[in-house]
Amino acid sequence: MRRLPEVVAAQRRWAGVVRRAVRAGAEPDRVFALAQAVVTRWWEQALHWEREKVWPRRLHQVAGGDAGGDLERWRIVGRDAVVFPEVVAVADALLDPGMAELVWVDSGAGQPRVLPVDGLFCRRLGEQVGREWLGPLAAADHGGPLIAWMGSVIRLRRGAGGPPGYDNDPWWLRREHQPVTMAGQLRVLGKEKKAPGSGTMWRTVVPAEQRMRIGSLIGSAKEQLLQLRGVQSGPTAEVARQLLQGLGHSAGLVEAAWKRTAVAAVNGGVPLEEVARWTDMSPGTLRSMLTAGGQEDDG
Repeated sequence: MRRLPEVVAAQRRWAGVVRRAVRAGAEPDRVFALAQAVVTRWWEQALHWEREKVWPRRLHQVAGGDAGGDLERWRIVGRDAVVFPEVVAVADALLDPGMAELVWVDSGAGQPRVLPVDGLFCRRLGEQVGREWLGPLAAADHGGPLIAWMGSVIRLRRGAGGPPGYDNDPWWLRREHQPVTMAGQLRVLGKEKKAPGSGTMWRTVVPAEQRMRIGSLIGSAKEQLLQLRGVQSGPTAEVARQLLQGLGHSAGLVEAAWKRTAVAAVNGGVPLEEVARWTDMSPGTLRSMLTAGGQEDDG
């Protein structure tokens, strides 16, 4: 850590974030867990971010100067130290009432709308973690913990939250958003190296980017449906329009996830006949569908 003064500074900053959380009536551990889930998800996506320069530099420093010889392992064991400054910054931002107000403005401030990719909240959050370009990427990750937190904030303001301890709790971290532990990742890495390309493990045969895309589509559909719970009041035509458009968008996301999953399974070595049986389709129909649209960009 001597080579990473920003990590040491973040540790000192965390003490202030803890005090802020207590004043806000939030449990510091839960605030940290949510912020860590947000940043860890960015970490997994950052391999494809050409503009990300900070984390690679830190990772090499944690590895003693060069992580290139065993990059996969160092990305696992060095992750928590490398992303710690951003975790603290995100936790601080999520506790800021001004940031919550930006979420409300982005949501339409009482006139429900789909959260914009160029929203004020994500743009400001990107600036606070030293990445002015991050906002649109964070806003587009509809299946992640950050959008889930934003949805909770919006539902609280609308008075449309669920039962106590769930959707109306901004600090509720869903199981699917919890970061994989270092031990868990190392176990998977060990198994993958023992049986590369065997097809016995989903993570072995399906690229990380494709797995992330499937998860994002599913999460986006879920979040879209949750937002629709707050629109069933007002003129009939307006409510019907919002519900039908939102449901149609969600159906499209689910279909896109369905196709990508089928493509991943077939490409991963699962017999097409088996996949067809699981999807209740004939092999010929499934083959035609995947050939026609399985590889297209789903938006």
